[in-house]
Amino acid sequence: MSNISIHPATTIGYVHLTVANLNRSLAFYQENLGFQLHRREGDTAYLGAGGSDLLVLTEQPGARAVSGVTGLYHFAILTPSRLALAQSLRHLAETRTPLQGFSDHLVSEAIYLADPDGNGIEIYRDRPRSEWPRQNGQLQMATDPLDIQSILAELEAQPAPWAGLEPETVIGHVHLHISTIPSAEAFYVGTLGFDLILRYGPSASFVSAGGYHHHLGLNTWAGVNAPPPPPDAAGLRYFTINLPEASALAAVVERIQQAGLAFQEKDGVVFLHDPARNGVALNVGREAKTITALVDFARS
Repeated sequence: MSNISIHPATTIGYVHLTVANLNRSLAFYQENLGFQLHRREGDTAYLGAGGSDLLVLTEQPGARAVSGVTGLYHFAILTPSRLALAQSLRHLAETRTPLQGFSDHLVSEAIYLADPDGNGIEIYRDRPRSEWPRQNGQLQMATDPLDIQSILAELEAQPAPWAGLEPETVIGHVHLHISTIPSAEAFYVGTLGFDLILRYGPSASFVSAGGYHHHLGLNTWAGVNAPPPPPDAAGLRYFTINLPEASALAAVVERIQQAGLAFQEKDGVVFLHDPARNGVALNVGREAKTITALVDFARS
């Protein structure tokens, strides 16, 4: 594996999903989660929190949830504060949105749910980095019970009405079903240059840029050597990795070429698949033009 790290200011950009019914999904993401519809072009809609696009939804009638395959485990909406997380939690309760779980990961506090197509979603807030626990220099994470009452107590001092997602909201990380841990680490760490932060037993790894707890989760919980999803599956088309400058992207492309991996490039955006056939787009910044450039690539 390469010991050259990806640029430390690298982040996750937007996530592009296939859904069965666009109107149903738009109602859910706007009314239940608080996204704003930025624009709609035919069978595709672009959503966010008022700034850059964070989520792209493309309708494929008849698309279905499929298990036992690679693809999306969840995408994670990072709120800018604990208060914002509390406001989301209250709104989810008020809209009777089904929730799947809650966790205190020591570095963050998280709520889990799914959209109408079964796409996994995490909504979370980070603790300050100064509070992240370490043991012998190793970052520690856990799956502890979440103190829900403590989170809701944030509303007592600032009981602001629900106004949707805060403008500072971003996609904090993406968690993927992959086929094998060694092949995924070889791609995301050895080629793209993410740093391996920790392994969760033999079935999951967490990697990041710039010392973050994880920008990508990689797991084999759908099965070791799980196949890619079929063409009629709902779920992940691709996700984007935003690099801060062109030279940082060029360095990654050079490693991709050295590894002999197939990729496509258009309008400064590089598209390829990981070993599990998850779509990955590499981009400089968060310009909306990249979405148009990649829609056709995702279908290849």
